[in-house]
Amino acid sequence: MGLRLKFNLVLLVVFLLGLAATGSVSWGLLQRNARDEVVRNATLMMETALAIRSYTVAQVRPQLELQLTRAFLPQSVPAFAATETLNQLKKKYPDYFYKEATLNPTNPRNRASDWEADLVQEFRNRAAVTELIGERDTPTGRSLYIAHPLQIKDPACLSCHTTPEMAPATMIKLYGPSNGFGWKLNDVVGAQVVSVPMTLPIRNAQHAFYAFMGSLTAVFALVFVVLNVMLSQMIVHPIARMSRAADQVSTGNFELPELREAGRDEIALLGRAFNRMRRSLQKALQMIEG
Repeated sequence: MGLRLKFNLVLLVVFLLGLAATGSVSWGLLQRNARDEVVRNATLMMETALAIRSYTVAQVRPQLELQLTRAFLPQSVPAFAATETLNQLKKKYPDYFYKEATLNPTNPRNRASDWEADLVQEFRNRAAVTELIGERDTPTGRSLYIAHPLQIKDPACLSCHTTPEMAPATMIKLYGPSNGFGWKLNDVVGAQVVSVPMTLPIRNAQHAFYAFMGSLTAVFALVFVVLNVMLSQMIVHPIARMSRAADQVSTGNFELPELREAGRDEIALLGRAFNRMRRSLQKALQMIEG
């Protein structure tokens, strides 16, 4: 096995080990960054929904008090305002999802699905938990969700949700007397759920990973070629010339020109030593023949 082959094999093994380690670290880092981006998007949607709810309570509902005595206006309900506003976002970004999932809602569209009901039960069973973050598969791909508990903290909410008899007649006329009642103070009745697709950030992370690994491989290929050229010019070829010269001298051929001695590196020192040995050997043979 030649020196060049040994060098290249060692270099290749080192590169493959480095590539594997770098790939593992960069893949994990890019995946975490992609997930963090999704979490930030979901958190922003959740904060937007909370802001809409607060605005509705503070700014919209007081302006509608007179109209509410004549007809029930869903627009005055914070949950309705937040859902409707974010449904406008869903028209452009259909994979983004917001819902105030409730076990026993007044508005049937807010009824919790099976997986949303599991989140509500999780909040009910673990009172200290105020946020749940997880992932789930959807028809359009993997999605990340953030959920907050919907807890009855304001006694004023019970005026619409205790019994049908206590609820506004205008609300009963719109939604009927069957749903959205029996709520109690401090009960967790549902969960605010935001769902954000992970497909695009994960795909971008994968593209970044492939681009990085491709660039790293290209850099290695360039370094590989440069090192091989340097190895050939600075080590392999000079040693090969010395080997041929030593072979000729060993057979008594002293007509070859001396090796080049320029430089101060190890190859030049070896060349000077070889030339001295050759001259000494030639003189010794001349003395024996004479």
